[in-house]
Amino acid sequence: MGKSGKNGFILQAGILAAAGVITRIIGILYRSPLVAIIGDEGNGYYSAAYTIYTIILLVSTNGIPSAVSKIVAGKLAKKEYKNAHKIFMGAFCYVTIAGGLASMACFLFADKIAGESSAMVLRVFTPTIFLSGLLGVFRGYFQAHGSMLQTSFSQVLEQIANALLSIGAALVFMSLAPSADSSSLAVYGAMGSAFGTGAGVLTALLFMMTAYRINYKMLKRRREKDRTGQVLSYGQVFKMILTMVTPVILSTCIYNVSSFSNLQIYSMIAEKLHGFTETQITTYYGYYSGKANPITNIPIAFAAAMSIAIIPTISGSFEKGEKKECNKKIGDGIKTAMLISIPAAVGMAVLAKPVVYILYPQPDSLQVVANLLQILAPSVVFYGLSTITNGVLQATGYVNKPVIHASIALGLQTILLILLLLYTPVDIYGMAIAAVVYSLLVSLMNGMVLRKKLKYKQEMIRTFLLPLAAALGMGAAAFGIYRGVDYLFILLKMQNAGEIVWINNCISLVISVLTAILVYFLLVIKIGAVTVSELKAMPKGNQLVRLAKKLHLI
Repeated sequence: MGKSGKNGFILQAGILAAAGVITRIIGILYRSPLVAIIGDEGNGYYSAAYTIYTIILLVSTNGIPSAVSKIVAGKLAKKEYKNAHKIFMGAFCYVTIAGGLASMACFLFADKIAGESSAMVLRVFTPTIFLSGLLGVFRGYFQAHGSMLQTSFSQVLEQIANALLSIGAALVFMSLAPSADSSSLAVYGAMGSAFGTGAGVLTALLFMMTAYRINYKMLKRRREKDRTGQVLSYGQVFKMILTMVTPVILSTCIYNVSSFSNLQIYSMIAEKLHGFTETQITTYYGYYSGKANPITNIPIAFAAAMSIAIIPTISGSFEKGEKKECNKKIGDGIKTAMLISIPAAVGMAVLAKPVVYILYPQPDSLQVVANLLQILAPSVVFYGLSTITNGVLQATGYVNKPVIHASIALGLQTILLILLLLYTPVDIYGMAIAAVVYSLLVSLMNGMVLRKKLKYKQEMIRTFLLPLAAALGMGAAAFGIYRGVDYLFILLKMQNAGEIVWINNCISLVISVLTAILVYFLLVIKIGAVTVSELKAMPKGNQLVRLAKKLHLI
């Protein structure tokens, strides 16, 4: 475990992002057969319970990785190894109390905070709240040391266990359903899926405990050699944790509260104004939350990884008063994230239907989910930007700003959603529009604070405009290639049976995506969006530079 080089946080972010993308791809791939088993109604019950579970998790323990990472990194920058360890142990006390109380409250009051059917699913989630807190402490501690490898591997393990056990448990739970009617089977199938989520967290926790044990002797030796000064009291430790973790929890909680409040608003208006049944509402919400949203989370994984990686490195530089170095790291982090987020958003918009058809080929939901995905595409950029800037504000001590910005954005997007649902025919698409507006507002407000408080000046042309130009060219090429290959299959009369159509779509999509990646790589270098040194700083940077030279781009 140790710090990386000067620009090592980008490499560490790349490792974490790769794991994040892998976990999200696994998540989407297993959701498809799972939805086929539990149905759209079961997926809706799971999504509703998962949204509430996420809020409870956030309120209790979910801010702890960022808090531990930031505080411990500051102590490590000053070589205060004893204090770093004491904060680590104090964080365990915090999550044991907070996670334990939250788990009990969730179990006891599930009926009051969720519908009758979703409450049964929510109760299955309760042990996971406690386990997630313990897991978060370990992840934050390793991240503070500049090592994302342990967190990355644990995430992949967690998702693999989640995928396998969610499907298996769904089948087992459905066999235990008290009746064979569709709603009962849907509820029990959703309960099985919730069980798989908990099993995944437990698997990751066991791995992180093993990783800590492997590094224990080295960490102990560093503490024994620490002569830096006074050791913090546990009172001081808890004060630091609460001071840091409370704003982090509140800001991320507000984001998830927006999902819950949007569901409540949509449910109420759809029932009162349009006469939708609970099953219809749950099904449509499942289209948005259980199908379209997870797809957008794949590219957002890179920005989330950059945020996690940037917190300890900026915190360390900020503690040492290196403000110029801080601003350089902020610029590098945002630019690297935008080089991924912008083309991902464009590709998602132009290839929405083929992507959805591969993952969720159910004909009843195909067009609706594809439309939702197209609307959500810009949020990939805005959520990416807001996630990184949230991390920067937390790392530099402005932990209350993300809370204020999230609150303002939540209020404005809620008003917009109500107006859209009442006075326009957008229906479920209103939730996607509100999500885009929310992420845009947070990004703008965070940027204003960075400019005012840190004197950070955002470079626009090479960070946003040139990648966007390259992405638009890439999008045109991807769309044209997909249509061309698809039309070729029609000419060859290979579009008859349903399975053949799905396979042809896969082939067309793979060819168009591979072409898009190559076109984007060519364009971003040719128009000067990235330099050789920036390429080298990226994961597999030397190989990218060699490839660019072979193609005579540099």
